[in-house]
Amino acid sequence: MGTNNPHDIESPDFFDIAGELSADELAIRDAVARFVDERAIPNMPACFEQGRFPIELVPEMARLGLLGAWLSDFGCAGVSSVAYGLIMQELERADSGLRSFASVQSGLVMYPIHRFGSDAQRKRWLPALARAEAIGCFGLTEAHGGSDPGAMRTTARRSGGHWVLDGSKTWITNGTIADVAVVWAKADTGVIGLLVEKGTPGFTARDIEHKFSLRASVTSELFFDAVRVPDENRLPGASGLAAPLSCLTQARYGIAWGAVGAAQACYREAVAFARNRVLFDQPLIKKQMTQQRLAEMLRRITTAQWLVLRLGRLKDAGRMHHSQVSLAKWNNVRMALDVARDARDLLGAGGVSVECCPIRHMLNMESVITYEGTEAVHQLIVGREIAQTGAF
Repeated sequence: MGTNNPHDIESPDFFDIAGELSADELAIRDAVARFVDERAIPNMPACFEQGRFPIELVPEMARLGLLGAWLSDFGCAGVSSVAYGLIMQELERADSGLRSFASVQSGLVMYPIHRFGSDAQRKRWLPALARAEAIGCFGLTEAHGGSDPGAMRTTARRSGGHWVLDGSKTWITNGTIADVAVVWAKADTGVIGLLVEKGTPGFTARDIEHKFSLRASVTSELFFDAVRVPDENRLPGASGLAAPLSCLTQARYGIAWGAVGAAQACYREAVAFARNRVLFDQPLIKKQMTQQRLAEMLRRITTAQWLVLRLGRLKDAGRMHHSQVSLAKWNNVRMALDVARDARDLLGAGGVSVECCPIRHMLNMESVITYEGTEAVHQLIVGREIAQTGAF
C-alpha cells in the first residue's frame, strides 16, 4: 500500500509516509486493511442502508487484537500509538460506524477502566472487553449539555455502600448492546465515574432511530431511575471533570486518524471513476478541472497524514498535548468532509447512491465533525493556547 512512487495514486501515499513506519506498524496496517477490504467494505453499503451495525465483525476484530490495542497488559496487543492510529484509519476507511465501535471500546471504556479503575475492575473487565466477550459504552453527553459537559444534570448520591444514580445520557455509541456503561455523574464531591452493568434495576437503554448519519452504528439514549450502583463499581482514580475529558482526548486521537481513512476511500473512488468515465470523447481524468480537484484532495489528505503521524510520535514519546489533538481532529475531520463532498460531486448523479462510498462518508463526517467536540470547540481549545485565556 505504501510506496515512494508519487505516481501510485491509488495508495494514496504521495510522500512515502509508509517509509516512516516500523515493520510492525506496516504489518498491523496491512493486516487490518485486508480485513477491511475482504470482510467489512463489501457489507457496509447494505448495513448503512438498513441502519444496522455489523456486530458479526466484532469477534473478528477482537481476534485481530484491535480492541484496546495500545494496552500492553490484560491480553492486549501493546502496539504503538501510531499503529493504533493506523488501525483507526483502516477501520474508518470502511465506515465511521466500525471505527466508532472500536474507538469507544478502546478509548472511552478500556482507557478509563485501565487508568482510573481498581485492580479488581481491571481484571474483571479489560480481558473481556479486549476479547469482545463484553461490550462497553461511555455515558457523558446529555441532551441539554452538548459542548458543556460541566452542565451535566445526572447525579449520584451516596447511600450506604451504594451510589444512587439519576438522570440520562444521549447520543451514546454502543448503548443498547453494551454490557457495561462508564457513566459520569455529579456527586457532592464532584464528578465521579461509575461502571453500570446491563440489567441493573432502573437502568434502561433505547436506540435513537431515523438517523441520516452513522447509520451503521448503534446510537442510544441511557436512562437512570434511582439506579443503585455498588461502591466497588466506582472508578476510584477518577475525580472531577478532568477524568472524562482525558478519555475524550484518547478518542479524539483515534478520530483524527480515522478521518484520513474516510478521505482515502473517497479519493480512491473518485480517481477510479475519473479514469473510467468518458466525457466529450476523453476519460474524465484527462480534463484539467478534474486533475485540479484530485490534486486538491491529495494535498489535503497528505497534509493530514503527516499531522497524525507526528501526533502519534509525540504520543508515544509522552509529549502529546490535548490541544494538539484538538487541532488534528479539527483539521482532519474538516478535510475528510470536504474531500467526501467533492468526491461525491465529481461522481455526478450516481454519487448519491449508497453503492458509492463518498455519500456515506460525507453523511458520517457530518456527525464526526460534531461529536467528541465540535469544530468550534476545538478551535477555541487551540485559541486558548494562543491567547493563554479561554473564550468559551
